[in-house]
Amino acid sequence: MSTTDASDKIKTVVVLVQENRSFDHMLGWMKTVNPEIDGVSGDRQFFNPISTVGPAAGVLYFGDGSEYVDPDPGHSIQAIYEQVYGVPFVDAASTPITPPGVASPPMSGFVQEAERERAGMSETVMNGFRPSAVPVYESLVREFAVCDRWFASVPASTQPNRAFVHSATSNGLTSNDNKRLVAGLPQRTIFDNLHDAGFSFGIYYQFPPSTLFYRNLRRLKYLGNFHQFDLTFKDHCKNGKLPNYVVIEQRYFDLKILPGNDDHPSHDVAQGQRLVKEIYEALRSSPQWDEILFVITYDEHGGFFDHVPTPVVGVPSPDGVVGPAPFYFNFDRLGVRVPAILVSPWIEPGTVIHEPSGPQATSQFEHSSIPATVKKIFNLKEFLTHRDAWAGTFEAVLTRTTPRMDCPETLPEPKKLRAREAEEMAKLSDLQTDLVQLGAALNGDHALADENPERLAERMTVADGARYVQNAFKAFLEECERCQKEGVDGSQVVEVVKRPTSVKEDDRAVAQRKRPAATLFGKVFSCLVCNTSQD
Repeated sequence: MSTTDASDKIKTVVVLVQENRSFDHMLGWMKTVNPEIDGVSGDRQFFNPISTVGPAAGVLYFGDGSEYVDPDPGHSIQAIYEQVYGVPFVDAASTPITPPGVASPPMSGFVQEAERERAGMSETVMNGFRPSAVPVYESLVREFAVCDRWFASVPASTQPNRAFVHSATSNGLTSNDNKRLVAGLPQRTIFDNLHDAGFSFGIYYQFPPSTLFYRNLRRLKYLGNFHQFDLTFKDHCKNGKLPNYVVIEQRYFDLKILPGNDDHPSHDVAQGQRLVKEIYEALRSSPQWDEILFVITYDEHGGFFDHVPTPVVGVPSPDGVVGPAPFYFNFDRLGVRVPAILVSPWIEPGTVIHEPSGPQATSQFEHSSIPATVKKIFNLKEFLTHRDAWAGTFEAVLTRTTPRMDCPETLPEPKKLRAREAEEMAKLSDLQTDLVQLGAALNGDHALADENPERLAERMTVADGARYVQNAFKAFLEECERCQKEGVDGSQVVEVVKRPTSVKEDDRAVAQRKRPAATLFGKVFSCLVCNTSQD
């Protein structure tokens, strides 16, 4: 398909990136629905040895028993190294993070690494969902397209991979590096390219958006691009007001009233299914439906088994930045395969796409394929990095000459898979800790000695973290609005600066009573515009 064809068909690209599931774990058993999918069709088709150094210990086969998944398997860069190569990472000298001469990783260490994390966890990582357990995905796989060769951009955890989704680089990030995330990732994003070319974008958030880890999105001019999902998304769909590029940010905190719907273990996958159903049905009923491409994928595999070897040949570094010690990763191989579903009335039912046809011989579908495809659809001038210039694009999935009229208007109602309520008093996950620390950056707490973000997160429960992040984002938005009223230039990055109030001990209760509602922790803050941001 030519770029012109895709540009004529699609005016809005919608992106949802869920959390921490591999392709085989989430969609592998969809091969029983569509045999063309490179998935799983039998209980004893794929296995891992219990020990890669002691074959006599036996093997564990991949099954279809996933429902509610708890606890969260390992998915750090060193854990993934062992899962993919079958041996533990020791150091960069004796176990190079990209071993030379291994063109096809054996994918043999999932069981061994899981047992190293926690006894019995191997049963969790070696199971996937039956199609009937994820009925929304089963319907979308039947009705639209699945990509069975889409990989995480980095063999690492959440934030490096989420960074690639909209910028085709993590700027050297190979872990959820709190200090760098708080400061904000400096790279240019697809949001910037779209804005500069005159196209619109919108970030529809249910919890404070993780896209604010990009420092550029903290610019004052982008304040109006953030929309509360529950208040605006369906209305924008109904009235044909969706922008050209739509990003959905889900609920990352698991609460009794508002359960997490990002699919991160130990959240109920049924909640994620309901979110996808809600998004799809709003898009389907929109007057913009015939011009929409909806992309659903996952940031990384979350430690769950996948049988397809991760690509390690011909993968370019996005920008030449080398990751930190002790791995010194050159960003020269991809992560584990993850689910990817493409939805549009321009797609034939039951479509399966495998490897891309270019632009290079070694090109693959990975998260950088999103900005690469957006560049094609909207005829943007420049790539973001060497990685999106290399990544496969997926506009070729839009094969029809006319949009379908038979796309389902509704999707099945998923059944609850978790019997108990959300554990609001549980400790924060790594992702939730990152978001608390983002909140501390947005509301100014990160600069206060008595509110160290790491210590702050350590003493929080899930409920505490959710409340803190919501209040922090609210404070940030209020400061942005104040800056706008003061006429601050929109190209500037807004930071909130707090300073301790000067009160005597006897006056503390009075000061607390007089504290404005939007002010947190008894401190006042003012708007500081930072001129050191990077384009």
